[in-house]
Amino acid sequence: MNDRIRAPEVRLVGPDGSQVGVLALQDALRIARELDLDLVEVAPQARPPVCRLLDYGKYRYEMAVKAKDAKRKQASSVLKEMKMRPKIDIHDYRTKKGHIERFLHQGARVKVTIMFRGREMAHTELGRKLLDRLTADLQELATVDANPKLDGRNMVMVLAPLKRPPAKGARNGSEAEEAGGDHPAAVLPQPAGDQAGRE
Repeated sequence: MNDRIRAPEVRLVGPDGSQVGVLALQDALRIARELDLDLVEVAPQARPPVCRLLDYGKYRYEMAVKAKDAKRKQASSVLKEMKMRPKIDIHDYRTKKGHIERFLHQGARVKVTIMFRGREMAHTELGRKLLDRLTADLQELATVDANPKLDGRNMVMVLAPLKRPPAKGARNGSEAEEAGGDHPAAVLPQPAGDQAGRE
């Protein structure tokens, strides 16, 4: 009969992770109030259940920050698309190639689609030549991620940016700064005599 009246027990873990021991639930709540912390059940299936003393608001904030960091570290692969026709003009080709270069510099993969209409379907080799030319023009920036293939009335190829070490780009930037004059952001220092004359 005394077993039924006895208060439920919990295994208590301190705020620093140390084992406090098995206590009655009321005692654990009292300790939590004294330390101005929350009593959080972390393992309800255990016998007795495991509870921990912690600041629940701070705990939720830390979990949100960890989740945000994990999401940021995931490599999110963006897929851009560029559409062309097999009889594209040279100026249009250069413009679209420039857009593809920009996408690749941003780290995005690019899906290049050649669209065929009507009788152009009889000459799909023109689309293949165009994609081969684009691959050759962009070989320093990209690799072919998915080889050209005919998909209905479209021929599709996917380009992926090359992985480049960042130190090389930084070195090239510093060489441009050392070169001086041609760099648009280069600022020439004022001679000391001019400043003295103004004062």
